[in-house]
Amino acid sequence: MEKSKVEQMSPLTWAYVGDSIYEAYIRTFLVETTNLKPHKLHIKAIGYVKAKAQADILNKIYDNLTEEEKEIVRRARNTQNHHVAKNANPADYMYATAFEGLIGYLYLTKQKERLEEILSYIIS
Repeated sequence: MEKSKVEQMSPLTWAYVGDSIYEAYIRTFLVETTNLKPHKLHIKAIGYVKAKAQADILNKIYDNLTEEEKEIVRRARNTQNHHVAKNANPADYMYATAFEGLIGYLYLTKQKERLEEILSYIIS
């Protein structure tokens, strides 16, 4: 997909894609590095993918983002979302959406190397 087309999408669309990419990455990581049964895998994955965890991750990596990536985060964070978070406070939910937006944007613009760099950093 062309970068210009991705940039015209709603940041919530980036977050929609980013959510699935990030969760698949975490699930794959857990399957590759543990011998847990599916229920325990699910519980462990929640620790990585819940809004609070994603907000904390974004806070950790923020200073290492490029200016373009920080702009993507800002756009995703500030986008009006009419969804009410069930298990997260509004601030964490906003920053989790920003994190997922960044992941989705990098994926959609085929910045696979940078995406892998960020995801690998999170795991380490």
